[in-house]
Amino acid sequence: MSDQMIRTPSGAPGTARRPKGPAARSQRGLWAYESRLVRLGFDRVAGVDEAGRGACAGPLVVAACILPRGARGHLPELADSKLLTPLARERVYERVVRRALAFAVVVASAEEIDARGIHVCNIEGMRRAAAQLAPAPDYVLTDGFAVSGMPAPTAAVCKGDQVVACIAAASVLAKVTRDRLMVELDQRYPDYDFATHKGYVTAAHSVALSRHGPCAEHRHSYVNVARAAGLA
Repeated sequence: MSDQMIRTPSGAPGTARRPKGPAARSQRGLWAYESRLVRLGFDRVAGVDEAGRGACAGPLVVAACILPRGARGHLPELADSKLLTPLARERVYERVVRRALAFAVVVASAEEIDARGIHVCNIEGMRRAAAQLAPAPDYVLTDGFAVSGMPAPTAAVCKGDQVVACIAAASVLAKVTRDRLMVELDQRYPDYDFATHKGYVTAAHSVALSRHGPCAEHRHSYVNVARAAGLA
C-alpha cells in the first residue's frame, strides 16, 4: 500500500463522546455536521472516503481531508464525487488541494487487494490516511461504516459523501487520484479501455476480459476475473 500527497502527522488527541447523528446535520447543509462538532470543541474534523472498492481492476484509493473553518472551507461546487462531472471534479480537486488544512491519499494495488482482501485494504487505508494528516484531526468522520483504530474519536455517517463537507472533499481527492491512475494504466494496457470505465464492470470491459483475459492490474480474486482467466 503506497501513499501519495501525504502530510506527516503531529500527535493524536484523546477520546471524546460521539455527536448525535441526525441532530448534527441541521440547516447548514453540507457543513452542518462539522459545525456541530466544532461547537462541541473538535476544531479539526477529518473526513475519510475511498474510490475503487467496486471495481475489478486497478487500485483502491483512500483519502482523508480536513477543511479549514470559515469561508475558506466552503468550497464552490463541493459535492459527492459521484454526483460531479469529470470537469467539475477536477475543479473541486484543485480547490481542495489549495485550501485543505491537511490531506492524505493512500493507494492499495490490485496485487495487495488479491492478497489481503478489499475490506482489509479499505479499513487499513482509512486508518493510514487519517493518521498521516498534519495537523492531526480532533475527530474523524467516515462514510457509511465505523472504522476502529483511528487517531481520534470517530463516527460513521450514512451517505457521508453526500451530507458532510470533509467526506465529500475526501471522496473527490480519492476519485480524481484514482481516475488519473486508471488513465495511466490505459496507456499501458490499451486493450481494456481503462480510461473510459476506470476498471469497473461494464459490458465493454467484460467483452475485453473475455477476449484478452485479465492483465496484471485486474483483481484476480474477483469471480469475474478468475472466470476470464479460466480459474472459476
